[in-house]
Amino acid sequence: MVPPASPSRTFSESLMDQNIEIAESLITKWDVNNVSSFANVTSLFHADPHEAKQYLNSVRDLQAAMQHLVTENSSSEKIVAAQNLMQLAMKRLEKEFYQILSVNRANLDPESVSVRSSISSAARSSTSDFEESDESEEDEFRFGTELDDSLSDMDRVSMIAMADLKAIADCMISSGYGKECVKIYKIIRKSIVDESLYHLGVERQISLSQLQKMDWEMVELKIKTWLNAVKVAVKTLFYGERILCDHVFAASDSIRESCFSEISKEAALSLFEFPETVAKCKKTPEKMFRTLDLYEAISDLLPEIQSIFSYESTSTVRSQAINSLIKLGDAVRTMLMDFETAIQKDPSKATVPGGGVHPLTRYVMNYISLLADYSGALADIVADWPLNLQTPLPESYFGSPSELDDCPVSVRFAWLVLVLLCKLDGKAELYKDVALSYLFLANNLQYVVAKVRSSNLKIFLGDDWVNKHELKVKQYASNYERMGWSKVIASLPEDPTAEISPDQARDCYKKFGAAFEEAYKKQSSWVVPDPKLRDEIKVSVERKLGGAYRNFYEKNRGGSGSFVKFAPDDLGNYLSDLFYGNGSTGSVSSSSHSHGRRGH
Repeated sequence: MVPPASPSRTFSESLMDQNIEIAESLITKWDVNNVSSFANVTSLFHADPHEAKQYLNSVRDLQAAMQHLVTENSSSEKIVAAQNLMQLAMKRLEKEFYQILSVNRANLDPESVSVRSSISSAARSSTSDFEESDESEEDEFRFGTELDDSLSDMDRVSMIAMADLKAIADCMISSGYGKECVKIYKIIRKSIVDESLYHLGVERQISLSQLQKMDWEMVELKIKTWLNAVKVAVKTLFYGERILCDHVFAASDSIRESCFSEISKEAALSLFEFPETVAKCKKTPEKMFRTLDLYEAISDLLPEIQSIFSYESTSTVRSQAINSLIKLGDAVRTMLMDFETAIQKDPSKATVPGGGVHPLTRYVMNYISLLADYSGALADIVADWPLNLQTPLPESYFGSPSELDDCPVSVRFAWLVLVLLCKLDGKAELYKDVALSYLFLANNLQYVVAKVRSSNLKIFLGDDWVNKHELKVKQYASNYERMGWSKVIASLPEDPTAEISPDQARDCYKKFGAAFEEAYKKQSSWVVPDPKLRDEIKVSVERKLGGAYRNFYEKNRGGSGSFVKFAPDDLGNYLSDLFYGNGSTGSVSSSSHSHGRRGH
Protein backbone atom coordinates (compact mmCIF):
# COMPACT_ATOMS: atom_id res chain seq x y z
CA MET A 1 0.00 0.00 0.00
CA VAL A 2 1.43 3.41 -1.14
CA PRO A 3 1.66 5.83 1.70
CA PRO A 4 -0.27 9.06 1.24
CA ALA A 5 1.73 12.04 0.00
CA SER A 6 2.82 14.37 2.71
CA PRO A 7 1.11 17.77 2.72
CA SER A 8 4.47 19.54 2.42
CA ARG A 9 5.45 17.55 -0.65
CA THR A 10 2.13 18.23 -2.34
CA PHE A 11 2.47 21.93 -1.64
CA SER A 12 6.01 22.03 -3.08
CA GLU A 13 4.99 20.24 -6.23
CA SER A 14 2.02 22.54 -6.65
CA LEU A 15 4.24 25.59 -6.20
CA MET A 16 6.76 24.31 -8.73
CA ASP A 17 4.03 23.59 -11.25
CA GLN A 18 2.66 27.08 -10.74
CA ASN A 19 6.11 28.62 -11.26
CA ILE A 20 6.57 26.68 -14.48
CA GLU A 21 3.14 27.74 -15.77
CA ILE A 22 3.81 31.43 -15.04
CA ALA A 23 7.21 31.21 -16.64
CA GLU A 24 5.78 29.45 -19.67
CA SER A 25 3.17 32.13 -20.26
CA LEU A 26 5.73 34.94 -20.21
CA ILE A 27 8.51 33.11 -22.03
CA THR A 28 6.28 31.98 -24.88
CA LYS A 29 4.78 35.46 -25.14
CA TRP A 30 8.27 36.84 -25.83
CA ASP A 31 9.55 33.88 -27.85
CA VAL A 32 12.08 35.14 -30.43
CA ASN A 33 11.25 32.21 -32.72
CA ASN A 34 7.74 33.49 -33.33
CA VAL A 35 8.41 35.57 -36.45
CA SER A 36 4.92 36.97 -36.69
CA SER A 37 4.59 38.06 -33.10
CA PHE A 38 4.89 41.53 -31.68
CA ALA A 39 7.63 40.19 -29.42
CA ASN A 40 9.97 39.55 -32.31
CA VAL A 41 10.24 43.23 -33.28
CA THR A 42 9.95 44.79 -29.85
CA SER A 43 12.32 45.04 -26.91
CA LEU A 44 10.80 43.66 -23.72
CA PHE A 45 12.88 45.92 -21.49
CA HIS A 46 12.03 49.00 -23.56
CA ALA A 47 8.34 48.22 -24.09
CA ASP A 48 7.40 47.22 -20.55
CA PRO A 49 10.04 47.48 -17.81
CA HIS A 50 7.70 46.06 -15.18
CA GLU A 51 6.95 43.02 -17.30
CA ALA A 52 10.69 42.69 -17.91
CA LYS A 53 11.19 42.44 -14.17
CA GLN A 54 8.45 39.81 -13.98
CA TYR A 55 10.14 37.95 -16.82
CA LEU A 56 13.44 37.81 -14.95
CA ASN A 57 11.70 36.69 -11.76
CA SER A 58 9.86 33.97 -13.65
CA VAL A 59 13.15 32.71 -15.11
CA ARG A 60 14.64 32.55 -11.61
CA ASP A 61 11.54 30.68 -10.40
CA LEU A 62 11.84 28.32 -13.39
CA GLN A 63 15.46 27.66 -12.44
CA ALA A 64 14.40 26.90 -8.85
CA ALA A 65 11.64 24.58 -10.12
CA MET A 66 14.12 22.71 -12.31
CA GLN A 67 16.49 22.22 -9.39
CA HIS A 68 13.60 20.92 -7.27
CA LEU A 69 12.49 18.53 -10.02
CA VAL A 70 16.01 17.16 -10.44
CA THR A 71 16.15 16.50 -6.72
CA GLU A 72 12.78 14.76 -6.66
CA ASN A 73 12.77 12.92 -10.00
CA SER A 74 15.63 13.41 -12.43
CA SER A 75 13.76 11.59 -15.22
CA SER A 76 10.59 13.64 -15.03
CA GLU A 77 9.20 14.90 -18.35
CA LYS A 78 8.65 18.23 -16.65
CA ILE A 79 12.41 18.68 -16.52
CA VAL A 80 12.66 18.43 -20.30
CA ALA A 81 9.81 20.89 -20.77
CA ALA A 82 11.36 23.29 -18.25
CA GLN A 83 14.73 22.98 -19.98
CA ASN A 84 13.16 23.88 -23.32
CA LEU A 85 11.50 26.90 -21.72
CA MET A 86 14.83 27.92 -20.21
CA GLN A 87 16.53 27.80 -23.60
CA LEU A 88 13.78 29.99 -25.09
CA ALA A 89 14.18 32.42 -22.20
CA MET A 90 17.95 32.59 -22.64
CA LYS A 91 17.59 33.32 -26.36
CA ARG A 92 15.22 36.12 -25.48
CA LEU A 93 17.55 37.56 -22.85
CA GLU A 94 20.51 37.17 -25.18
CA LYS A 95 18.66 39.22 -27.77
CA GLU A 96 17.65 41.83 -25.18
CA PHE A 97 21.25 42.06 -23.94
CA TYR A 98 22.53 42.60 -27.48
CA GLN A 99 19.85 45.22 -28.23
CA ILE A 100 20.53 47.20 -25.07
CA LEU A 101 24.29 47.22 -25.75
CA SER A 102 23.84 48.14 -29.41
CA VAL A 103 21.11 50.76 -29.06
CA ASN A 104 22.91 52.43 -26.12
CA ARG A 105 26.40 52.67 -27.61
CA ALA A 106 26.24 56.45 -27.24
CA ASN A 107 24.51 56.38 -23.86
CA LEU A 108 26.98 53.85 -22.46
CA ASP A 109 29.96 56.01 -23.35
CA PRO A 110 32.63 56.02 -20.63
CA GLU A 111 31.79 59.54 -19.44
CA SER A 112 28.14 58.69 -18.80
CA VAL A 113 29.18 55.49 -17.08
CA SER A 114 31.52 57.47 -14.83
CA VAL A 115 28.69 59.88 -13.94
CA ARG A 116 26.44 56.96 -13.09
CA SER A 117 29.19 55.49 -10.94
CA SER A 118 29.62 58.73 -9.00
CA ILE A 119 25.88 58.96 -8.38
CA SER A 120 25.79 55.36 -7.22
CA SER A 121 28.76 55.93 -4.95
CA ALA A 122 27.07 58.95 -3.41
CA ALA A 123 24.06 56.79 -2.55
CA ARG A 124 26.15 54.28 -0.59
CA SER A 125 29.37 54.09 1.38
CA SER A 126 32.05 52.37 -0.66
CA THR A 127 35.54 51.11 -0.01
CA SER A 128 36.45 50.75 -3.67
CA ASP A 129 35.94 52.58 -6.93
CA PHE A 130 34.85 49.30 -8.42
CA GLU A 131 32.40 48.02 -5.80
CA GLU A 132 29.28 46.38 -7.18
CA SER A 133 25.82 47.64 -6.22
CA ASP A 134 23.14 45.44 -4.76
CA GLU A 135 19.93 44.33 -6.44
CA SER A 136 17.59 46.61 -4.52
CA GLU A 137 19.62 49.60 -5.62
CA GLU A 138 19.36 48.41 -9.22
CA ASP A 139 15.60 48.25 -8.90
CA GLU A 140 15.52 51.78 -7.53
CA PHE A 141 17.55 53.11 -10.43
CA ARG A 142 15.59 51.06 -12.97
CA PHE A 143 12.14 52.07 -11.85
CA GLY A 144 12.81 55.69 -11.08
CA THR A 145 12.74 56.12 -7.32
CA GLU A 146 16.25 57.60 -7.39
CA LEU A 147 16.30 59.23 -10.83
CA ASP A 148 16.04 62.80 -9.60
CA ASP A 149 15.41 65.81 -11.77
CA SER A 150 19.05 66.91 -11.68
CA LEU A 151 20.03 64.12 -14.07
CA SER A 152 20.28 64.77 -17.78
CA ASP A 153 18.27 62.61 -20.14
CA MET A 154 21.45 60.86 -21.30
CA ASP A 155 22.53 60.07 -17.75
CA ARG A 156 19.07 58.76 -16.99
CA VAL A 157 19.08 56.49 -20.05
CA SER A 158 22.61 55.36 -19.25
CA MET A 159 21.71 54.38 -15.71
CA ILE A 160 18.64 52.45 -16.84
CA ALA A 161 20.63 50.61 -19.51
CA MET A 162 23.31 49.65 -16.98
CA ALA A 163 20.69 48.37 -14.55
CA ASP A 164 19.03 46.30 -17.30
CA LEU A 165 22.32 44.83 -18.49
CA LYS A 166 23.27 43.82 -14.95
CA ALA A 167 19.87 42.26 -14.33
CA ILE A 168 20.08 40.20 -17.54
CA ALA A 169 23.71 39.19 -16.87
CA ASP A 170 22.86 38.11 -13.31
CA CYS A 171 19.96 36.04 -14.60
CA MET A 172 21.87 34.38 -17.44
CA ILE A 173 24.94 33.63 -15.29
CA SER A 174 22.86 32.11 -12.49
CA SER A 175 21.04 30.02 -15.09
CA GLY A 176 24.29 28.68 -16.48
CA TYR A 177 24.28 30.75 -19.70
CA GLY A 178 26.97 33.26 -18.82
CA LYS A 179 29.14 32.27 -21.79
CA GLU A 180 26.59 33.51 -24.35
CA CYS A 181 26.14 36.77 -22.47
CA VAL A 182 29.87 37.39 -22.15
CA LYS A 183 30.55 36.73 -25.85
CA ILE A 184 28.12 39.46 -26.95
CA TYR A 185 29.44 41.91 -24.36
CA LYS A 186 33.09 41.44 -25.33
CA ILE A 187 32.49 41.92 -29.06
CA ILE A 188 30.48 45.11 -28.71
CA ARG A 189 32.45 46.79 -25.93
CA LYS A 190 35.87 45.97 -27.45
CA SER A 191 34.80 47.63 -30.68
CA ILE A 192 33.79 50.72 -28.68
CA VAL A 193 37.15 50.90 -26.89
CA ASP A 194 39.09 50.48 -30.13
CA GLU A 195 36.94 53.03 -31.92
CA SER A 196 37.29 55.55 -29.08
CA LEU A 197 41.09 55.32 -29.13
CA TYR A 198 41.07 55.72 -32.90
CA HIS A 199 39.03 58.92 -32.58
CA LEU A 200 41.49 60.15 -29.92
CA GLY A 201 44.22 59.81 -32.55
CA VAL A 202 46.01 56.87 -30.95
CA GLU A 203 47.80 54.79 -33.56
CA ARG A 204 48.32 51.08 -33.10
CA GLN A 205 51.80 49.57 -33.00
CA ILE A 206 54.11 52.36 -34.24
CA SER A 207 57.47 50.63 -34.51
CA LEU A 208 60.84 52.07 -33.55
CA SER A 209 62.01 51.94 -37.16
CA GLN A 210 58.93 53.90 -38.25
CA LEU A 211 59.53 56.61 -35.63
CA GLN A 212 63.21 56.93 -36.46
CA LYS A 213 62.41 57.54 -40.11
CA MET A 214 60.17 60.49 -39.22
CA ASP A 215 61.26 64.10 -38.85
CA TRP A 216 61.26 65.22 -35.22
CA GLU A 217 58.42 67.65 -35.99
CA MET A 218 56.26 64.70 -37.03
CA VAL A 219 57.24 62.68 -33.95
CA GLU A 220 56.52 65.69 -31.76
CA LEU A 221 53.07 66.00 -33.32
CA LYS A 222 52.38 62.36 -32.50
CA ILE A 223 53.58 62.92 -28.94
CA LYS A 224 51.22 65.89 -28.54
CA THR A 225 48.34 63.78 -29.83
CA TRP A 226 49.26 60.99 -27.42
CA LEU A 227 49.50 63.38 -24.47
CA ASN A 228 46.03 64.72 -25.20
CA ALA A 229 44.67 61.21 -25.63
CA VAL A 230 46.19 59.37 -22.68
CA LYS A 231 44.45 61.39 -19.98
CA VAL A 232 41.06 60.84 -21.61
CA ALA A 233 41.86 57.19 -22.24
CA VAL A 234 42.76 56.47 -18.62
CA LYS A 235 40.44 58.78 -16.69
CA THR A 236 37.40 58.31 -18.91
CA LEU A 237 37.64 55.45 -21.40
CA PHE A 238 39.33 52.67 -19.42
CA TYR A 239 37.94 53.88 -16.10
CA GLY A 240 34.40 53.94 -17.46
CA GLU A 241 34.88 50.55 -19.10
CA ARG A 242 36.10 49.05 -15.83
CA ILE A 243 33.12 50.55 -13.99
CA LEU A 244 30.67 49.22 -16.55
CA CYS A 245 32.25 45.76 -16.69
CA ASP A 246 32.42 45.40 -12.92
CA HIS A 247 28.84 46.61 -12.64
CA VAL A 248 27.28 44.39 -15.30
CA PHE A 249 29.12 41.25 -14.20
CA ALA A 250 29.08 41.88 -10.46
CA ALA A 251 27.74 38.33 -10.03
CA SER A 252 31.06 36.76 -11.05
CA ASP A 253 34.57 37.95 -10.24
CA SER A 254 36.14 35.70 -12.86
CA ILE A 255 33.77 36.83 -15.63
CA ARG A 256 34.19 40.53 -15.00
CA GLU A 257 37.97 40.13 -14.93
CA SER A 258 38.09 38.16 -18.17
CA CYS A 259 35.70 40.59 -19.85
CA PHE A 260 37.60 43.71 -18.89
CA SER A 261 40.93 42.11 -19.76
CA GLU A 262 39.83 40.99 -23.22
CA ILE A 263 38.14 44.31 -23.97
CA SER A 264 40.86 46.68 -22.77
CA LYS A 265 44.23 44.96 -22.48
CA GLU A 266 45.29 45.03 -26.12
CA ALA A 267 44.35 48.69 -26.55
CA ALA A 268 46.00 49.71 -23.27
CA LEU A 269 49.22 47.88 -24.09
CA SER A 270 49.37 49.61 -27.46
CA LEU A 271 48.74 52.97 -25.78
CA PHE A 272 51.51 52.58 -23.21
CA GLU A 273 54.04 51.07 -25.60
CA PHE A 274 54.31 54.34 -27.53
CA PRO A 275 56.30 56.28 -24.86
CA GLU A 276 58.78 53.42 -24.56
CA THR A 277 59.27 53.47 -28.32
CA VAL A 278 59.92 57.22 -28.21
CA ALA A 279 62.40 56.69 -25.38
CA LYS A 280 64.38 54.29 -27.56
CA CYS A 281 64.82 56.84 -30.37
CA LYS A 282 68.06 58.72 -30.85
CA LYS A 283 68.59 61.19 -28.02
CA THR A 284 69.15 64.87 -28.74
CA PRO A 285 68.71 67.90 -26.43
CA GLU A 286 65.65 69.11 -28.37
CA LYS A 287 63.79 65.92 -27.41
CA MET A 288 64.26 66.43 -23.68
CA PHE A 289 61.06 68.32 -22.95
CA ARG A 290 58.69 66.10 -24.89
CA THR A 291 60.30 63.11 -23.19
CA LEU A 292 59.64 64.74 -19.83
CA ASP A 293 56.06 65.48 -20.90
CA LEU A 294 55.58 61.76 -21.58
CA TYR A 295 57.19 60.86 -18.25
CA GLU A 296 54.99 63.29 -16.33
CA ALA A 297 51.83 62.07 -18.05
CA ILE A 298 52.41 58.42 -17.15
CA SER A 299 53.71 59.25 -13.67
CA ASP A 300 50.64 61.37 -12.88
CA LEU A 301 48.28 58.67 -14.16
CA LEU A 302 50.11 55.68 -12.69
CA PRO A 303 47.95 55.34 -9.52
CA GLU A 304 44.82 55.25 -11.69
CA ILE A 305 46.44 52.86 -14.17
CA GLN A 306 47.31 50.50 -11.33
CA SER A 307 43.80 50.75 -9.90
CA ILE A 308 41.94 50.29 -13.18
CA PHE A 309 44.17 47.45 -14.38
CA SER A 310 44.45 45.81 -10.95
CA TYR A 311 43.47 42.33 -12.15
CA GLU A 312 46.15 39.68 -12.47
CA SER A 313 45.18 39.21 -16.12
CA THR A 314 45.93 42.90 -16.82
CA SER A 315 49.24 42.98 -14.94
CA THR A 316 51.04 43.33 -18.29
CA VAL A 317 49.41 46.73 -18.72
CA ARG A 318 50.75 47.88 -15.35
CA SER A 319 54.15 46.49 -16.23
CA GLN A 320 54.16 48.24 -19.60
CA ALA A 321 53.31 51.61 -18.04
CA ILE A 322 56.08 51.20 -15.46
CA ASN A 323 58.55 49.99 -18.07
CA SER A 324 57.80 53.05 -20.22
CA LEU A 325 58.50 55.25 -17.18
CA ILE A 326 61.83 53.51 -16.63
CA LYS A 327 62.88 53.86 -20.27
CA LEU A 328 61.82 57.51 -20.38
CA GLY A 329 63.81 58.17 -17.19
CA ASP A 330 66.86 56.50 -18.73
CA ALA A 331 66.45 58.66 -21.84
CA VAL A 332 66.27 61.84 -19.75
CA ARG A 333 69.42 60.90 -17.84
CA THR A 334 71.24 60.25 -21.11
CA MET A 335 70.14 63.60 -22.52
CA LEU A 336 71.21 65.39 -19.32
CA MET A 337 74.69 63.89 -19.64
CA ASP A 338 74.82 64.79 -23.32
CA PHE A 339 73.69 68.32 -22.51
CA GLU A 340 76.44 68.73 -19.91
CA THR A 341 79.02 67.38 -22.37
CA ALA A 342 77.78 69.74 -25.08
CA ILE A 343 78.35 72.72 -22.75
CA GLN A 344 81.84 71.59 -21.87
CA LYS A 345 82.79 70.92 -25.49
CA ASP A 346 81.18 73.98 -27.06
CA PRO A 347 83.63 74.66 -29.91
CA SER A 348 82.97 78.34 -30.61
CA LYS A 349 86.12 80.46 -30.43
CA ALA A 350 84.68 83.73 -31.69
CA THR A 351 84.16 86.48 -29.15
CA VAL A 352 80.78 88.15 -28.75
CA PRO A 353 80.99 91.74 -30.10
CA GLY A 354 81.10 94.29 -27.32
CA GLY A 355 81.33 91.68 -24.56
CA GLY A 356 77.60 90.96 -24.69
CA VAL A 357 75.72 87.84 -23.62
CA HIS A 358 77.10 84.75 -25.32
CA PRO A 359 74.62 82.58 -27.32
CA LEU A 360 75.73 79.60 -25.20
CA THR A 361 74.66 81.46 -22.06
CA ARG A 362 71.23 82.19 -23.49
CA TYR A 363 70.75 78.65 -24.74
CA VAL A 364 71.91 76.90 -21.58
CA MET A 365 69.99 79.12 -19.17
CA ASN A 366 66.78 79.00 -21.21
CA TYR A 367 67.16 75.22 -21.34
CA ILE A 368 67.83 74.84 -17.61
CA SER A 369 65.02 77.22 -16.63
CA LEU A 370 62.62 75.11 -18.70
CA LEU A 371 63.97 71.99 -17.01
CA ALA A 372 63.12 73.55 -13.65
CA ASP A 373 59.45 73.48 -14.66
CA TYR A 374 59.70 69.66 -14.61
CA SER A 375 60.99 69.47 -11.06
CA GLY A 376 58.60 66.70 -10.03
CA ALA A 377 59.58 64.37 -12.85
CA LEU A 378 63.28 65.22 -12.51
CA ALA A 379 63.16 64.54 -8.77
CA ASP A 380 62.07 60.97 -9.53
CA ILE A 381 64.55 60.56 -12.36
CA VAL A 382 67.69 61.78 -10.54
CA ALA A 383 66.76 60.50 -7.07
CA ASP A 384 68.96 57.41 -7.42
CA TRP A 385 71.41 58.98 -9.84
CA PRO A 386 74.08 60.74 -7.78
CA LEU A 387 76.33 63.33 -9.37
CA ASN A 388 79.74 61.69 -9.70
CA LEU A 389 82.39 64.40 -9.55
CA GLN A 390 86.17 64.14 -9.40
CA THR A 391 86.14 66.86 -6.76
CA PRO A 392 83.18 68.09 -4.69
CA LEU A 393 81.48 71.33 -5.61
CA PRO A 394 82.95 74.25 -3.67
CA GLU A 395 80.84 75.15 -0.65
CA SER A 396 81.27 78.84 -1.44
CA TYR A 397 79.48 78.24 -4.75
CA PHE A 398 76.25 77.16 -3.07
CA GLY A 399 76.02 79.65 -0.27
CA SER A 400 74.54 77.34 2.35
CA PRO A 401 75.33 73.77 1.25
CA SER A 402 72.70 72.38 3.61
CA GLU A 403 70.02 73.91 1.38
CA LEU A 404 70.94 71.46 -1.39
CA ASP A 405 72.07 68.38 0.52
CA ASP A 406 68.68 66.69 0.47
CA CYS A 407 67.72 67.73 -3.03
CA PRO A 408 69.46 65.91 -5.90
CA VAL A 409 67.65 68.10 -8.42
CA SER A 410 69.08 71.25 -6.84
CA VAL A 411 72.60 69.82 -6.95
CA ARG A 412 72.11 68.84 -10.58
CA PHE A 413 70.93 72.34 -11.55
CA ALA A 414 73.73 73.98 -9.59
CA TRP A 415 76.26 71.75 -11.31
CA LEU A 416 74.97 72.54 -14.81
CA VAL A 417 75.14 76.27 -14.10
CA LEU A 418 78.66 75.87 -12.74
CA VAL A 419 79.71 73.98 -15.88
CA LEU A 420 78.42 76.92 -17.92
CA LEU A 421 80.19 79.51 -15.75
CA CYS A 422 83.48 77.62 -16.05
CA LYS A 423 83.06 77.55 -19.81
CA LEU A 424 82.39 81.30 -19.81
CA ASP A 425 85.60 81.88 -17.85
CA GLY A 426 87.43 80.25 -20.74
CA LYS A 427 85.61 82.32 -23.32
CA ALA A 428 86.43 85.53 -21.42
CA GLU A 429 90.11 84.79 -21.94
CA LEU A 430 89.59 85.08 -25.72
CA TYR A 431 89.24 88.87 -25.35
CA LYS A 432 92.51 90.74 -25.81
CA ASP A 433 91.29 93.64 -23.67
CA VAL A 434 91.15 92.66 -20.00
CA ALA A 435 88.51 95.27 -19.20
CA LEU A 436 86.29 93.88 -21.93
CA SER A 437 86.75 90.34 -20.63
CA TYR A 438 85.50 91.46 -17.22
CA LEU A 439 82.57 93.27 -18.81
CA PHE A 440 81.76 90.03 -20.71
CA LEU A 441 81.79 88.07 -17.45
CA ALA A 442 79.59 90.66 -15.72
CA ASN A 443 77.08 90.63 -18.59
CA ASN A 444 76.85 86.86 -18.77
CA LEU A 445 76.68 86.26 -15.04
CA GLN A 446 74.02 88.97 -14.79
CA TYR A 447 72.01 87.10 -17.42
CA VAL A 448 72.44 83.85 -15.48
CA VAL A 449 71.32 85.43 -12.20
CA ALA A 450 68.35 87.14 -13.86
CA LYS A 451 67.23 83.81 -15.35
CA VAL A 452 67.51 82.13 -11.97
CA ARG A 453 65.55 84.91 -10.28
CA SER A 454 62.72 84.85 -12.84
CA SER A 455 62.26 81.08 -13.04
CA ASN A 456 61.72 78.07 -10.81
CA LEU A 457 65.49 77.73 -10.63
CA LYS A 458 65.39 80.18 -7.71
CA ILE A 459 63.45 77.59 -5.69
CA PHE A 460 66.23 75.05 -6.18
CA LEU A 461 69.33 77.23 -5.98
CA GLY A 462 68.08 79.44 -3.16
CA ASP A 463 68.50 83.04 -2.06
CA ASP A 464 72.08 82.54 -0.87
CA TRP A 465 73.13 81.35 -4.31
CA VAL A 466 71.47 84.37 -5.94
CA ASN A 467 72.99 86.83 -3.46
CA LYS A 468 76.49 85.40 -3.83
CA HIS A 469 76.37 85.56 -7.61
CA GLU A 470 74.91 89.06 -7.63
CA LEU A 471 77.93 90.07 -5.54
CA LYS A 472 80.14 88.33 -8.10
CA VAL A 473 78.54 90.43 -10.87
CA LYS A 474 79.44 93.58 -8.91
CA GLN A 475 83.00 92.32 -8.55
CA TYR A 476 83.29 91.74 -12.29
CA ALA A 477 81.84 95.21 -12.96
CA SER A 478 84.28 96.76 -10.47
CA ASN A 479 87.18 94.99 -12.19
CA TYR A 480 85.98 96.32 -15.53
CA GLU A 481 85.87 99.88 -14.15
CA ARG A 482 89.34 99.54 -12.67
CA MET A 483 90.88 98.14 -15.85
CA GLY A 484 88.88 100.24 -18.29
CA TRP A 485 89.25 103.65 -16.65
CA SER A 486 92.38 103.44 -14.52
CA LYS A 487 94.54 105.26 -17.13
CA VAL A 488 92.02 108.11 -17.29
CA ILE A 489 91.87 108.47 -13.51
CA ALA A 490 95.67 108.21 -13.27
CA SER A 491 96.02 111.23 -15.58
CA LEU A 492 94.70 113.44 -12.79
CA PRO A 493 96.68 114.38 -9.68
CA GLU A 494 96.27 112.02 -6.76
CA ASP A 495 94.79 114.98 -4.91
CA PRO A 496 92.73 116.90 -7.50
CA THR A 497 92.45 119.95 -5.21
CA ALA A 498 96.21 120.26 -4.61
CA GLU A 499 97.99 123.45 -5.67
CA ILE A 500 99.87 122.97 -8.97
CA SER A 501 101.43 125.32 -11.52
CA PRO A 502 99.55 126.36 -14.67
CA ASP A 503 101.97 124.32 -16.79
CA GLN A 504 101.28 121.23 -14.71
CA ALA A 505 97.54 121.85 -14.98
CA ARG A 506 97.74 122.18 -18.77
CA ASP A 507 99.72 118.94 -18.92
CA CYS A 508 97.08 117.17 -16.80
CA TYR A 509 94.29 118.49 -19.04
CA LYS A 510 96.10 117.20 -22.15
CA LYS A 511 96.74 113.77 -20.61
CA PHE A 512 93.18 113.51 -19.30
CA GLY A 513 91.64 114.50 -22.64
CA ALA A 514 93.76 112.02 -24.58
CA ALA A 515 93.14 109.20 -22.07
CA PHE A 516 89.39 109.83 -21.93
CA GLU A 517 89.10 110.04 -25.71
CA GLU A 518 91.01 106.77 -26.10
CA ALA A 519 88.86 104.98 -23.49
CA TYR A 520 85.64 106.33 -24.93
CA LYS A 521 86.53 105.37 -28.52
CA LYS A 522 87.50 101.87 -27.43
CA GLN A 523 84.38 101.32 -25.34
CA SER A 524 81.87 102.93 -27.68
CA SER A 525 81.07 99.53 -29.22
CA TRP A 526 80.86 97.69 -25.89
CA VAL A 527 77.47 96.64 -24.59
CA VAL A 528 75.66 96.03 -21.33
CA PRO A 529 72.26 94.56 -22.29
CA ASP A 530 70.80 94.57 -18.79
CA PRO A 531 69.40 98.08 -18.11
CA LYS A 532 69.91 97.90 -14.35
CA LEU A 533 73.52 96.78 -14.62
CA ARG A 534 74.16 99.35 -17.36
CA ASP A 535 72.91 102.19 -15.18
CA GLU A 536 74.82 100.95 -12.14
CA ILE A 537 78.11 100.84 -14.08
CA LYS A 538 77.56 104.30 -15.59
CA VAL A 539 76.72 105.83 -12.21
CA SER A 540 79.75 104.22 -10.60
CA VAL A 541 82.16 105.34 -13.36
CA GLU A 542 80.76 108.87 -13.40
CA ARG A 543 80.95 109.10 -9.62
CA LYS A 544 84.61 108.05 -9.52
CA LEU A 545 85.80 109.78 -12.67
CA GLY A 546 83.48 112.76 -12.75
CA GLY A 547 84.00 113.65 -9.09
CA ALA A 548 87.76 113.71 -9.35
CA TYR A 549 87.70 115.65 -12.63
CA ARG A 550 85.20 118.20 -11.32
CA ASN A 551 87.36 118.95 -8.31
CA PHE A 552 90.42 119.35 -10.54
CA TYR A 553 88.50 121.49 -13.01
CA GLU A 554 87.14 123.83 -10.32
CA LYS A 555 90.63 124.26 -8.89
CA ASN A 556 92.44 124.79 -12.23
CA ARG A 557 89.90 126.23 -14.65
CA GLY A 558 91.50 129.63 -15.06
CA GLY A 559 94.18 130.19 -17.70
CA SER A 560 94.04 126.73 -19.27
CA GLY A 561 92.17 127.85 -22.39
CA SER A 562 92.14 125.53 -25.36
CA PHE A 563 93.79 122.74 -23.42
CA VAL A 564 90.46 121.98 -21.70
CA LYS A 565 88.68 119.55 -24.04
CA PHE A 566 85.88 118.64 -21.62
CA ALA A 567 83.81 120.46 -19.08
CA PRO A 568 82.69 118.27 -16.11
CA ASP A 569 79.13 118.07 -17.42
CA ASP A 570 80.41 116.76 -20.76
CA LEU A 571 81.72 113.60 -19.13
CA GLY A 572 78.26 112.55 -18.00
CA ASN A 573 76.87 113.15 -21.48
CA TYR A 574 79.56 111.02 -23.09
CA LEU A 575 79.23 108.26 -20.50
CA SER A 576 75.48 108.16 -20.99
CA ASP A 577 76.05 107.07 -24.61
CA LEU A 578 78.13 104.05 -23.64
CA PHE A 579 77.11 100.36 -23.51
CA TYR A 580 74.53 100.47 -26.26
CA GLY A 581 76.94 99.03 -28.81
CA ASN A 582 76.61 102.01 -31.16
CA GLY A 583 80.12 101.40 -32.43
CA SER A 584 81.17 105.04 -32.87
CA THR A 585 84.78 105.15 -34.08
CA GLY A 586 85.18 108.87 -34.66
CA SER A 587 87.18 111.10 -32.35
CA VAL A 588 85.55 112.73 -29.39
CA SER A 589 84.57 116.29 -30.32
CA SER A 590 86.19 119.06 -28.38
CA SER A 591 83.88 121.42 -26.65
CA SER A 592 84.27 124.49 -24.58
CA HIS A 593 83.47 124.30 -20.95
CA SER A 594 80.24 126.19 -21.59
CA HIS A 595 78.71 123.76 -24.13
CA GLY A 596 77.62 120.15 -23.64
CA ARG A 597 78.22 117.51 -26.37
CA ARG A 598 74.61 116.34 -26.77
CA GLY A 599 72.74 118.87 -24.78
CA HIS A 600 71.35 116.02 -22.64
